[in-house]
Amino acid sequence: MTYKTGSRDSSHPTASSPNVIPMRKGSSGKRRTAAGGSAGNRRRRNTSGENKYTSGTERLKAAARRRGLWVIPSGGRSALRGGQDYYDYNLLAAVILLTCFGLVMLYSTSAYEANVEHGSDTFYFGKQAAISAVCIVGMLAGSMLDYHKYIKLSPALYALSMLLLVATRFIGREVNGAKRWIYIGPLHFQPAEVAKLAIILYLPYLVVKSGNKFRGVKEPLRIAAYGILSAGFTYFFTDNLSTGLIIAGITVLLIFIVHPSTRKFAVLLLGAGVAAVALIAIVVSNIDINSDSFRLRRILVWRNPERYQSVGGYQVMQGLYAIGSGGFFGKGLGNSTQKLGALPEAQNDMIFSIICEELGLFGAILVIALFIFLLYRLFFIAQNAPDLAGSMIAAGIFIHIALQVILNIAVVTNLIPTTGITLPFISYGGTSIVFLMAEMMVALSISRQIQFR
Repeated sequence: MTYKTGSRDSSHPTASSPNVIPMRKGSSGKRRTAAGGSAGNRRRRNTSGENKYTSGTERLKAAARRRGLWVIPSGGRSALRGGQDYYDYNLLAAVILLTCFGLVMLYSTSAYEANVEHGSDTFYFGKQAAISAVCIVGMLAGSMLDYHKYIKLSPALYALSMLLLVATRFIGREVNGAKRWIYIGPLHFQPAEVAKLAIILYLPYLVVKSGNKFRGVKEPLRIAAYGILSAGFTYFFTDNLSTGLIIAGITVLLIFIVHPSTRKFAVLLLGAGVAAVALIAIVVSNIDINSDSFRLRRILVWRNPERYQSVGGYQVMQGLYAIGSGGFFGKGLGNSTQKLGALPEAQNDMIFSIICEELGLFGAILVIALFIFLLYRLFFIAQNAPDLAGSMIAAGIFIHIALQVILNIAVVTNLIPTTGITLPFISYGGTSIVFLMAEMMVALSISRQIQFR
């Protein structure tokens, strides 16, 4: 399969094309104006040209470092040729920092509950630390492979994810009132996480395969149908609305970004957004606390958590108490009181509230800044990827993490009704860590093939 090459800014010198290095152009121009000089002058001019070429090489290296690319020279001009000499260590550092910070906060948050329920204060921390360490090693090893190999596997991964989603209905195990887990011996995972990674890889495969047909309307809608179908399977077979919405969001935004005529899709998105808001307003105005749907009850609890603490508002209120009591600098690491049984499942979806209580507003801003930096590196990779497929994959990872961070923080601060969205790299959950690291592995693999311009 042939992958399209994305457009590049021609104003920057290309490392793999020495003919456009500015210093070479200047030196050749000097030879033209001084033609016919003595041999000594020609030797001096050649030496000057070599020095200028070396200066141009160093300037390229310095520019690469300023833009966040690390240059690993392999000798002479070959050091500037090909994307294999580049690696986004900034993205790697952001991932490791978030993971380590998450482990520290996980231990602080879960130590009391783990000691009471499991007899060891490191029960949650130990499992998460082991999984994270293995995943980081796997991420580094997997990033050395060409990401096009992962794209070729995407059709099989998509088909597998759909089969696993269907199988969850029949062989899945119910945990906390929802059947979303599949257990295979000592291993257990959520097929919905597989579906997110599959969509991020499979949609670029379909777009590249469609070629010029993607410029119309029919082909983008056909490709979007794969993502919407995966979102539907996630909701109907695992009863996981929040993950289904994230998969649908990844699909719609990826199609919107890559399609050449964004105006048509902008109108469609605006219309869909207005219709969704109107539908939610109608549902909220007619909701009853005695409704059989727990999702409808969650909307009512969201509107007035103080009144309905006995039917779902308790967790929200305790999270808000934790955030409010932290102040600007917090109570200090490990000094949270809400984690001592008051805030249910604090190490999962509500861990951001404990961060605010122990580290205060300062700690919350620091975490958000780390996520912004991570997203910036993904944006950089998407912008500079060597082809369309790489750009779309990096953009899909960007959208996934951005949506998950925004939704988790919005839930904790009661801006939206409660969902089961975790905070990436920080909340407890082995399945989430595994597939987040898999996404980072692909992003790093793309960064290795960036040709700096």
